[in-house]
Amino acid sequence: MRETTAIHYVGLDIGTSTVRCVLGKRDDATGAISVIGHGTAPNQGMRKGVVMHVDETAEAVNQAVAEAERIAGIHIDKATVNVNGAHVSGMNSRGVIAISTANREITVEDRERVEEAAAIVKLPANREIVQVFAKNYRLDGQDNLKDPVGMHGVRLEVDCHIVTAASPNIRNLDLVLERARVHPQNHTVSALAAAEATLDRKQKEAGCVVLDIGAGTTNLSVIEDGEIQHVAVIPMGGTHITNDLAIGLRTDLEVAEQVKLKHAKLGDTTDKTYRIIVDGTGYTFEQLETNMIAEARVEELFEYVDKELQRIHRSKKLPGGVILVGGSAKLPGIVEFAKDKLELPARLGKVRGLEGLVDTVDDPSFATATGLMLLDIILAPFATEQIPSNELFGGNIQSLSKLMKKFRQ
Repeated sequence: MRETTAIHYVGLDIGTSTVRCVLGKRDDATGAISVIGHGTAPNQGMRKGVVMHVDETAEAVNQAVAEAERIAGIHIDKATVNVNGAHVSGMNSRGVIAISTANREITVEDRERVEEAAAIVKLPANREIVQVFAKNYRLDGQDNLKDPVGMHGVRLEVDCHIVTAASPNIRNLDLVLERARVHPQNHTVSALAAAEATLDRKQKEAGCVVLDIGAGTTNLSVIEDGEIQHVAVIPMGGTHITNDLAIGLRTDLEVAEQVKLKHAKLGDTTDKTYRIIVDGTGYTFEQLETNMIAEARVEELFEYVDKELQRIHRSKKLPGGVILVGGSAKLPGIVEFAKDKLELPARLGKVRGLEGLVDTVDDPSFATATGLMLLDIILAPFATEQIPSNELFGGNIQSLSKLMKKFRQ
């Protein structure tokens, strides 16, 4: 394997059924970000986003990384990695500090200090903080400030959204990466990475929800006013649709998977007499029955999504709509189905603004891995010197990066 000294960035999406790796680089002169390698491998070692078999998952990571290395000709030894599973949850917190300097001017250190104050929360012994997102600041009663640095005041407050996860599950994930000889630069949640790859500034400001529908889980993140407002993981995904089809159609899982991928159509009201033929198996099924089985599970999933939106009073109130990514987002008719069930605009997420080998990663299933690669650039120690933070996800990349590194030390 050819070694190189050039700086490169890696996103590693360790999913329930598939591991995806995206390798990128940034042109210092133009700022253009190019995809220079990618790899995929089936994963049999996880259940609903949680590592169940370390060696099998590590082998899947090795295969995906090796494929990306072969394409790029670069050795990979570190990456930004997603944390997945129903154990991931978000909570709101508020931090308050006093400004004691003589001129009462807010400095970067004050901003970092108030964010650290918000991150001091009581957690069970088996949970830890993955990320802290500053939503907005308050200075002497003045609300909804995006960045208080340079202003003058006495009392500075911040509202934060804190993402936590179960420590044993993170330890197992780190053990997988250790076996695969990949150092985790940063941990983040899948839907945040997918948002970084697919959203533009207008959607981030207006308010939208990103759904990363994988095999075993659906990652959800709500972004509004340019900041993360809510994060959740629903333990339901494409595998559940396959299982339902296997039971409802009384057929093998392999046949049910083929039916899901090639024949199920959400919202299709085909005549009941129309039958589908599964290639190479000799099986035939009623199209309408197949559609109804798949629709029932997807409808249940969207009900859970709407409950999460209701928790933060955003149900049917996000002008930017629903952005669907992940392998199961390619289910025919799911976009229109989401519009109908969530009563919001909806579209498939498409990766934006990349050069190089974009043909493969321009796919909903690669949105998270591509976003993880972009976050690897953003959260690099020198990233804020290269790219203005207001061009990236949110407006507080400097302090976010420091907080993340503090928690992962």
